[in-house]
Amino acid sequence: MNHSTIKRRDFLKTAAASTAGIALSPAAAGRAATPNAVKVEEPFHGAVLNRRQGKAVPGGLEISVSGVAPAGEAVTVNGAAANCQGDKFTGSVVLREHETDITAQTAGGTKHAVRVVWDRYSQPRYRFSVDDNSFFLRDIAGKKYASLFDCWYLDIFRKLNKKYGAKFVLNIYYTTEDGFTLPRFPDRYKGEWEDNADWLALAFHAYANMPNRPYQDAPPEKLIADLDKVAEQIVRFAGEKTYSPPTVIHWGMTRTTAFKPLYERGVRVLSGYFVHRNKTGWDINYRIDDKRSEYLSKHDALKDFASGIVFSKVDIVCNNTPIERVAPTLEPLTKDPNTAEIMDLFTHEQYFWPFYRRYIPDHAQRLDTAIRWLPERGYKPVLFHKGFLGGRM
Repeated sequence: MNHSTIKRRDFLKTAAASTAGIALSPAAAGRAATPNAVKVEEPFHGAVLNRRQGKAVPGGLEISVSGVAPAGEAVTVNGAAANCQGDKFTGSVVLREHETDITAQTAGGTKHAVRVVWDRYSQPRYRFSVDDNSFFLRDIAGKKYASLFDCWYLDIFRKLNKKYGAKFVLNIYYTTEDGFTLPRFPDRYKGEWEDNADWLALAFHAYANMPNRPYQDAPPEKLIADLDKVAEQIVRFAGEKTYSPPTVIHWGMTRTTAFKPLYERGVRVLSGYFVHRNKTGWDINYRIDDKRSEYLSKHDALKDFASGIVFSKVDIVCNNTPIERVAPTLEPLTKDPNTAEIMDLFTHEQYFWPFYRRYIPDHAQRLDTAIRWLPERGYKPVLFHKGFLGGRM
């Protein structure tokens, strides 16, 4: 995403039947939509649940289930009798698999099901993504440094890695506005890229910085063609170890029909802002439906079962967060079990460069402040493309 103004930075429906809270089959979905049908309201369909959102039991995680049903009708949850009061019911389920279907059924035979994901090996973790990268590649290619890290920009990340163990994925363009293209970047640094691939990855972001929102209405074929061009070049000059499937598409907006093709290219996580604008509705949300966008605005993650992609909520954008606001931004998230487990950190390359019109002199210090704050509270660095949201499967 390239957002050099507040309007531009407010970033990142499937047509499939995995929308929040609906049934897993068209027939059940129709029943759940009627006034007198049973409906599971919590947990949310696609919810990614961890130890903070339930009670650990031998071999599983016990979670609460609640919803609505016709008053006076008995309800079961996965076959066990639920507690019914008026038109409300509550029950519990023990998650033992990575994915679990939860079905509520009335004595009259109506039923409603949701599916949830158990992040079994979850631990407090953070990832750091940097968008809109192109200037540093042009700089290295032009100045022919002896080492990648003779480029002061990359050296910032190396120092943060050495100080805190931080890991980064840099999302890059194929071309810059002055005509530089990735094929002009030499492969002489390939060994050095691969030597640092455990903490520094490269991923596709877009073909170019402009136009804005390039994939919001573009056919999936255009997005995939651009992704393949960038991926080919990353592998050529930096090696397969350095390549990461993208986790942020420029501006965080695509057609929902692009999800499956993206998954087929290795995409497992897409980060967005999931922000609501009074005039235009939900935005920077990959055009998923309103219910799921609202859910993601208040939760770490949500899975789209139709494609297999997990959506992640960006927690802080460092180029928009002054140093004194870093802790007040992150601290409340650590207190909410729905947002405390995974921290999705984010910034943009251009704000590091003095020639950029919105240059931020203390940009590197903002990153240092955010990254230092998290390990002090037990958060470990991860890369989203490794494991499940960076953690063990």
